[in-house]
Amino acid sequence: MRAPIAVDHVLSVDDWMTGSAAAIEAEADHLTALDSAIGDGDHGINMTRGMRAVLAALADADDAVPGKRLILAGKTLVSTVGGASGPLWGSALRRGGRALGDGALDGPALVATLEAALAAIQELGAAVPGDKTMVDALDPAVTTLRERLAAGEALHAALSAAADAAEEGARATTPMQARKGRASYLGERSVGHQDPGATSTALIVRALGRALVTPG
Repeated sequence: MRAPIAVDHVLSVDDWMTGSAAAIEAEADHLTALDSAIGDGDHGINMTRGMRAVLAALADADDAVPGKRLILAGKTLVSTVGGASGPLWGSALRRGGRALGDGALDGPALVATLEAALAAIQELGAAVPGDKTMVDALDPAVTTLRERLAAGEALHAALSAAADAAEEGARATTPMQARKGRASYLGERSVGHQDPGATSTALIVRALGRALVTPG
C-alpha cells in the first residue's frame, strides 16, 4: 500500500513564473550560446522576452485562480515566443492549468499539472526521452516528483530532487544525437552539445522550489 502524498506547502503560480523569468534572464547568454551551436541561436532571447511578457500579463490579470493564471501564462508564451519553445511551453502551461482548475497548487495537484504539461509537450513535439529535447529534462523531473511525494517526502525536498533530476537530464543530452527539432537537421553534428530547451526547462523546474508558500 502506497504512503499518502505529503501536503505541507502549496506553490504560488506568480512566484513560479517570477522565479522562472529571473533564472531564464540570468542564463540568457548561456542559453543562446547553446542554441547557436545546434539551433537558431535565439533561445535565450526568445525565452527572456516571453517570460517578461508573462509577468506583465499576470500583473494585469484580476483572476486569482491558479489554473487560470497558468493558462494565461501559456497563452502569453504562445503569442510572444518564437521558434518551438513558445508553442511547446504555451501548450504545456495551458494543459497544466486546465488540469489544475480551481484548486490550490499543492503536491498532488502539482504532479497532475506537470504530468498534463509533459503530455502536451510530447503530443505537440512528438518527442520521447532520448530525442535530445526538453522532454529529457521534464520527464525525469515529473517522475522523481511523483515518486518522492508518493513515498511521503515533503514537497520542498521532493522538488529539490526533481530539479536535480531535470538538471541531470539536461546534461545527459550532450552525447545524444538529436532526433527532433531544428537540431535534428545536423545529424551527428548535434552530438557533443547540451540541448538548450532541456537546459531552460531545468531552470524552470528549479524555480518551482522557490515558489513554495505555507497554505492557510
